[in-house]
Amino acid sequence: MRAGIALGSNLGDRMHFLQEARRHLFALNEHPGPFLCSKIYETDPVDCPDGTASFLNAAIEIETSLSPLDLLARLQAIEAGLGRPKERSFHGPRTVDLDLLYCDDLKLSHPSLTLPHPRIAERLFVLTPLRDICPNRILPGEICEVHTLCDRLESQGEISLIIKYLSL
Repeated sequence: MRAGIALGSNLGDRMHFLQEARRHLFALNEHPGPFLCSKIYETDPVDCPDGTASFLNAAIEIETSLSPLDLLARLQAIEAGLGRPKERSFHGPRTVDLDLLYCDDLKLSHPSLTLPHPRIAERLFVLTPLRDICPNRILPGEICEVHTLCDRLESQGEISLIIKYLSL
C-alpha cells in the first residue's frame, strides 16, 4: 500500500526534527516501492494561536504492508520519540507532527483515524509538498489531481504560504 504522510515542525531545531522523522519513515518503507520525499517549505501557521512560529512542512510517500491503524501507531511513536508530548494545547507548537494523509484509495472512518485526511484538500501547506511527489494522484473522494487542487487554492489566495524551499 502507498501511504502519504505530511511532516511539520515549528519548535526547536525544525530541520533536525524533520530529518530525524524522515530517517524513521525511510525505515518503514518496504521495497520495491520508491521512497518519495518533497522539498521542505517554510509556511505561516494556519489555525494556530497568535504568536505561533512558522512551520517547516514536507510530504513523504512510502510503500508499506502495515494497516492504516498500525501505521498511525508507528507515526505517533516517532512523534513521541522526537519529543512531541501526547497531551498538548490544540494546534500548539510541536517538535514534529506526522499526519497520515492517505493509504492508496482507502476511505476509512475510525475514532482514531479518518482517511483521507479530512482537511487535505483545504491545506496548501499539505498540497504543495504533495504536488512535488505525486502531482497526478487523485485523492479518495476528490475528482481532480493534487496539482489541480493546489493550483485552485493558490489562485484563490487563501493562504500566504511559501517562503523558501529546502532539501530534506
